[in-house]
Amino acid sequence: MTELKVECNNSCGGPQLTPEEERVLIRDIAITSENNSQEGDSFYLITQRWWQHWIDYVNQEQTNVTNDGSSMLENCDSSSRRPASIDNSDLIHDANSEESNVGIEIHDTLSEGRDYVLLPQEVWNQLYSWYGGGPALARKVISSGLSQTEYAVEVYPLRLRLFVMPKGDRCIVRISKKETIGELHKRACELFDLNLEQVCIWDYYGQRKHALMNDMDRTLDDANLQMDQDILVEVHNNANGGLSASKGASRGGGTELSQSLNLTSQGRELDNTYGISTVTTRGSSGGLIGLQNLGNTCFMNSAIQCLVHTSEFAKYFQEDYHQEINWQNPLGMVGELALAFGELLRRLWAPGRTAIAPRQFKMKLARFAPQFSGYNQHDSQELLAFLLDGLHEDLNRVKHKPYKKSKDADGRPDEEVADEYWANHIARNDSIIVDVCQGQYKSTLVCPECHKISVTFDPFMYLSLPLQSTTTRSMTVMIFTCDGSALPFACTVTVPKQGRCRDLINALSSACSLKNNEDLKLAEVRNHLFERFLEDPLISLSAIRDDDHLVAYKIPKSLKKTLLMRLIHRCQEQEMGATQAAQNWKPFGTPLVSLISCDEVITRGDIQTVVHTMLSPLLRSESLRQADTPEPCLSLTASEKCCESSSGEAGSNKDSNAELLEKYDTRYLENLPEVFKYGPVNKKSRTEPLSLYTCLEAFLREEPLVPEDMWYCPKCKERRQASKKLDLWRLPEVLVIHLKRFSYSRSMKHKLETFVNFPIHDFDLTKYIANKNNTQRQIYELYALTNHYGGMGSGHYTAHIKLLDENRWYNFDDTHISPINEEDVKSAAAYVLFYRRVKTSDAISNGGKSGSGHNNGSSMK
Repeated sequence: MTELKVECNNSCGGPQLTPEEERVLIRDIAITSENNSQEGDSFYLITQRWWQHWIDYVNQEQTNVTNDGSSMLENCDSSSRRPASIDNSDLIHDANSEESNVGIEIHDTLSEGRDYVLLPQEVWNQLYSWYGGGPALARKVISSGLSQTEYAVEVYPLRLRLFVMPKGDRCIVRISKKETIGELHKRACELFDLNLEQVCIWDYYGQRKHALMNDMDRTLDDANLQMDQDILVEVHNNANGGLSASKGASRGGGTELSQSLNLTSQGRELDNTYGISTVTTRGSSGGLIGLQNLGNTCFMNSAIQCLVHTSEFAKYFQEDYHQEINWQNPLGMVGELALAFGELLRRLWAPGRTAIAPRQFKMKLARFAPQFSGYNQHDSQELLAFLLDGLHEDLNRVKHKPYKKSKDADGRPDEEVADEYWANHIARNDSIIVDVCQGQYKSTLVCPECHKISVTFDPFMYLSLPLQSTTTRSMTVMIFTCDGSALPFACTVTVPKQGRCRDLINALSSACSLKNNEDLKLAEVRNHLFERFLEDPLISLSAIRDDDHLVAYKIPKSLKKTLLMRLIHRCQEQEMGATQAAQNWKPFGTPLVSLISCDEVITRGDIQTVVHTMLSPLLRSESLRQADTPEPCLSLTASEKCCESSSGEAGSNKDSNAELLEKYDTRYLENLPEVFKYGPVNKKSRTEPLSLYTCLEAFLREEPLVPEDMWYCPKCKERRQASKKLDLWRLPEVLVIHLKRFSYSRSMKHKLETFVNFPIHDFDLTKYIANKNNTQRQIYELYALTNHYGGMGSGHYTAHIKLLDENRWYNFDDTHISPINEEDVKSAAAYVLFYRRVKTSDAISNGGKSGSGHNNGSSMK
């Protein structure tokens, strides 16, 4: 272990360190600090601009020395010079408050890595001792995540607006969301000079009393308080029956307080609800108003603009929709989401208005969907799904949902079963969202064992289509032989994308020339150990990820009762303890398997012979002469004989010392390939078009269920990995299509840059409708879409929208709106598509229920 010594050179009068010495010292301090980080620790914000200057300074070339040994530093550019004092002024909202680090406010839309970096307190202290400056911007580490076991730095503590009733004073306070209600209660009394026993505080969200906050041990996070939320500080009647406002005058001062304004009336907003800005947008006609980016909120802006420009919603929310708000729906948001969206839509359709900042809408969104709180980038499709579902529940016309249970088809005509399912659905779900956006598909499940067929008809709000141009998949597996006849080799085969494990085994058997007297044992390996053996031939290949590692072992067929022996390689590592070196045997390489007889006594020598045989192809040429006599290479750590297919385990310890390892070419054991390795997208694959029809057909294709989503067969009375087939049955007025560009694996995320050739006009879905009694042609036209540019977790969202009144396309990029040509609408960035049904002259309506006088998409009913 290297002893860490921290010395204060400049401020203590010592010599100035070289750039390399500064770099090494800060690196060592950072590693030590971050490894020991815990809740409550302090991290400090430092401007990215200064930090990058320091990084350039300490990483400059150390060889800039002339022949006479003099330094050439004076000839370097400014990035190589020693930075001036730390200057965090570009992070601060009010530059005049720099002189004090109490209550300093930073800009609301700062992003880590772009505007600032976070440094452990020990690193900040060291840099400050060398450079000085500031101001210091300390933030605390808090627990986060569902299990509260993850740590995060709370860069933006809650900013709450406190109002005193009846006196009318108010102030703004910053407080951690991990503080308790009791601490907030105490702070409020201190700020307004009130007695604790006289005061109660309320969740005053939207200037309405929501809940009395009297659980003093509950955290503000658990109480679901949001940024910039209102808190009512209510003063009780005193003993004389009057109102006691405070012990004295309210305290003033404090840069984080603003108490000079009086409390506004309860019915008014404190400020302009949507923060009208001075950024103007093109045009004066309705529907050409932009949305300010509040900090990585382009995902929200693009989705909102598409919904706002859906004509059915524009008409509905500009009329009196309040009578349809379901105030009692426990699945809804007490009407608040619908009201916020309706108000925002009206402002966006107002003619001649400037761009607006949707802060109030985002606050309400974060209140009911905390996953969208903060200023991180999110998935616009996930937001869209939440908005559609949330608006539906807020506007559900069904106030008391009846209990409805749909029956299985059991041979009944599809039309009868589909209508029954839809009627049951409408009896519980009836809103403008259902009228416009919901359709129905037919789902058919077939049991692989008893062939029981189950047919159901389920509603959908949107279609998520895979971007797969082919029906096959390449998979790479490492092949090992148990008889030592060949070196291990990587085998790549092509299998059905929706196939099963038996398809992979058959393809591998053919590719590796498996003999009649041999079998293949397929396994997944992770961290040099067996994760699982893929023995069930019906396992879906979709359960195997691209970044998994698969190994296949050629083993002889045997009529005897055998035992599968697992051989784990281990190498010795030395760890220096406080007093002496400790030996640690850690797994490495690829584990092996072999069959041994259950009827014979197995000795250590037998196991050593098996391992020597399997590893013999890996012997280096200079070691072959010594290969006749097997060396002791294994110590049996576990052995369990069984006449069934259970397994014993051997750990190869002394195979693994440094002297013996040199005799083997262990690259074949260490370099285990991934099932599929993602590489850079080549030009051909980037530009090769993929039809939207092809994506739809892949979505409707029959495929087996994934293992974690197996179906309970009512005939077998067991869970089965059934095959599933989807068919479209009835389509909505507005069809939303999500292109599944993002894929997730255990170690990384991928974005597919595939160009999808989607129709703008005449998107004909007639032949995909399974309901043959529906004679209406299903023709759709594109009117809006969202785009995503860039990579995972970052990038930028925009929207392309067609204004129907102008018959013209526009690009909506936050506040900037500009006209575009129709041929520019299509790109590889297209993400969510919005189609509207075209009324055809030869269509025959299939009739149905209408609702509340709105355009309800009667063909769905």
